[in-house]
Amino acid sequence: MTRASTDGFRLWPGRLDAAAQRALLDEVLAAVERAPLYRPLTPGGKPMSVEMTNLGPLGWVTDARGYRYEPRHPFTGEPWPPIPTPLLDLWAELADPATPPDACLVNLYRDGARMGLHQDRDEADFAFPVLSVSLGDTAVFRLGGAKRSDPSASFRLASGDVCLLGGEARLAHHGIDRVLGGSSRLVPGGGRINLTLRRAAPAVV
Repeated sequence: MTRASTDGFRLWPGRLDAAAQRALLDEVLAAVERAPLYRPLTPGGKPMSVEMTNLGPLGWVTDARGYRYEPRHPFTGEPWPPIPTPLLDLWAELADPATPPDACLVNLYRDGARMGLHQDRDEADFAFPVLSVSLGDTAVFRLGGAKRSDPSASFRLASGDVCLLGGEARLAHHGIDRVLGGSSRLVPGGGRINLTLRRAAPAVV
């Protein structure tokens, strides 16, 4: 079942069953061995509370030079590992069957990590949606509007949930208020992994 919270936002609770979650997590963890998680710095020099890495041709990075997409891991200098097929299939089914994603941000939430309200606006074309997959501990997700001052609502994203920001919701402010530690045993060592699929570069015509 799909339910809409605001125009362009869609949520598929439990879209991935337990077996699919485990299989996807195994693929992601194998990729993380090649592209290690690291704690990025904001342009202002503040460390983020999440650890992150990327999958796909392009990866979202942040440092003193600003927010942007890069084709290589900033510490290893190696290309990002490919996006797992199950994620590409989800994108084709739920987001855009014609144009594949070229970036998958991997965020690991542990030890009180959170994500303040923000917009995903470093991509070339906002016509493409953002697709998010939750694995592990349940997160309290906050969704607002195009302006930071717009009213917002919060709800829980559990392991296996998939949500999409498209249309009017594509530039909605959103974030993670907190993660409910111990609500899942999926991720080794505990915590939550969020996989965010995007189309960063312009579509090839």
